[in-house]
Amino acid sequence: MHGWIVYNGHLRSPKFLGYAKLIQEAAQGKGVSMDIYQNQELLSTLSSHGMDITGVSLKERPDFVIFGDKDILLARQLEAMGIPVFNSAASIEACDHKGLMYQQLASARLPIPQTILGPKIFIKTDDLNLNHLIDEGEKLGFPLIIKEAYGSFGEQVYLVHTKDEMIEKVKEIHNRPFLLQEFISASYGRDVRLNVVGEKVVASMLRYSENDFRANITTGGKMEPYTPSQAEEELAIRASKAIGTAFCGVDLLYDEDEQPVICEVNGNAQIRNIYECTGINVADAMMDYVIERLSKKGNQAL
Repeated sequence: MHGWIVYNGHLRSPKFLGYAKLIQEAAQGKGVSMDIYQNQELLSTLSSHGMDITGVSLKERPDFVIFGDKDILLARQLEAMGIPVFNSAASIEACDHKGLMYQQLASARLPIPQTILGPKIFIKTDDLNLNHLIDEGEKLGFPLIIKEAYGSFGEQVYLVHTKDEMIEKVKEIHNRPFLLQEFISASYGRDVRLNVVGEKVVASMLRYSENDFRANITTGGKMEPYTPSQAEEELAIRASKAIGTAFCGVDLLYDEDEQPVICEVNGNAQIRNIYECTGINVADAMMDYVIERLSKKGNQAL
């Protein structure tokens, strides 16, 4: 069995290549060879003869791909060529656009912060007519959260405390997809990350910050191992199913009654931090899942 690992070559942080190498090492330990490619090394070609992939020094067509990127068209191209992709292009897209993610979680009746999707505004303009959005935002109460639909590692997430701050932030970002969201104040600077693989939570950690409303490690948060309750595990698995991920990181906030609320489902969850925190290498579980899925598919084909 041979696979590819794809990551974004223009994100210069070593964590992205580190993610790919963790998976490659886990695969090697299970007798599976994997090549690592940056997404720009795999170009999708389209013609009247169909679809193909051209790239730098491609050795052989893979049996599967671990897709550690958000290049959705590339993921779709691989799928259209009959190559299993983990996670699927559809689930990557749902995780990538927070508005779509919350729509799918709400459709599954899962606990999420009350959310208002911003209207589509194609251009940067001073002629904004957002009175209704502002009225609805005020109903959420202050402070409230404004999120750009596209963003990672706690970036593009803003805490605003007044109506004027809300208006100014919307004026700043209105030509990009965004949403307004209830602020779960009881969970200020605190969340729990649960890594889900298939239908199992394989690792969990508590993240916290002493000086930021976000608990992300990238924004300065700290971490410690965490043992989730059965209810928390079941919620994380339901969230993963609602989005359609094979593996993901589910982040939980906690309301004033200490009940879990889904903050986000991350389809490209980094696994180095939780490995260092818990000693659990999520890549091992990911590869076990892929091998089992492909084995079942092969048996069905027989």
